[in-house]
Amino acid sequence: MSETATTDPSPLSLVETRILGCLIEKEATTPDLYPLTLNSLVNACNQKSNRLPQLQLDDQTVSTGLESLRLKKLVLLVTQSEARVAKYRHSLDNVYPIPKPQVAILAELLLRGPQTAGELRTRCERMCHFESLDEMKSELAELAQRSSPLVIELPRQPGKKDSRFAHLLSGEPEFEASELTSATPDQALKVDLAMTLSPEVEERISNLEQTVSDQADAIKALQAELAEFRAQFE
Repeated sequence: MSETATTDPSPLSLVETRILGCLIEKEATTPDLYPLTLNSLVNACNQKSNRLPQLQLDDQTVSTGLESLRLKKLVLLVTQSEARVAKYRHSLDNVYPIPKPQVAILAELLLRGPQTAGELRTRCERMCHFESLDEMKSELAELAQRSSPLVIELPRQPGKKDSRFAHLLSGEPEFEASELTSATPDQALKVDLAMTLSPEVEERISNLEQTVSDQADAIKALQAELAEFRAQFE
């Protein structure tokens, strides 16, 4: 598998990883609605399903993150003469030319943080099908064994059967031993719910949120056209 000859970009922030993960996800799950407008991307970043941690980002924060990713060659602004609103798409392949299965794995890790191979196989299904757990492990091994690794296998947690994997686009991950045991009951419930939703339910929720976002964009465009029409008679 060929690897990029360019220098890897500087470590990504949490906002940047969320934006990049969302763009990759939406390209695979809702291709008819991709590339994304700023409004659609903000909603994707803030959606409740398939996101850990859950964030509440505003337009300015996402815009700043997009500009930073653009400078790192990971995002492109798409301009169309007939479109009133600018749209964005990822350009991960320009920096990390990896195959589709590995792109799906990376997206899931960007969106949800460290996960086991089994969890990744289940959750990646909406973006890419993996025939077996061994196939998933093979792809993870390739990502981890690159000259510039994109994934790392984390030390197994006490009492856990399987190791988790994390992405390295934000640098080496740091985790406290008390990371999960110190969570409040409410936090633990949120984590538990987020980890038990089936891929089908998550996809339905994601699609509904995307539909609402696109309707909001359409309303804004109609409002702009109406304002222009009224201005002709003033």
